[in-house]
Amino acid sequence: QVQLVESGGGLVQTGGSLRLACAASGGTFGFYSMSWFRQAPGKEREFVAAITYRSETTYDEDSVKGRFTISRDNAKNTVYLEIETLKPEDTAVYYCAAARFGLGSRRRDDYSSWGQGTQVTVSS
Repeated sequence: QVQLVESGGGLVQTGGSLRLACAASGGTFGFYSMSWFRQAPGKEREFVAAITYRSETTYDEDSVKGRFTISRDNAKNTVYLEIETLKPEDTAVYYCAAARFGLGSRRRDDYSSWGQGTQVTVSS
């Protein structure tokens, strides 16, 4: 199982931007599809974006609306999530997840490895 560690969260003002990072270790990163989910207080964890091992991307358009960009750097074993024009409703814990040879699924059960999460708080 690959181990995942997220970073880059914090407190930002509405309209600001962040870049989250998720560093992977313990596996062949290039074999894994990676995703980002988020969980707001009192809500279920929801899919945000995914990037396959072939760098194909999928987004939840309802929540992302063109403001999020997922990317990966296989040389650094890291996946990124850039978030622009942050809104208070983006406040959540953001988790990355990994699926070996995954296809960019939106389903939580399709991912075998999860990070501990990084908090993003957007002030109004």
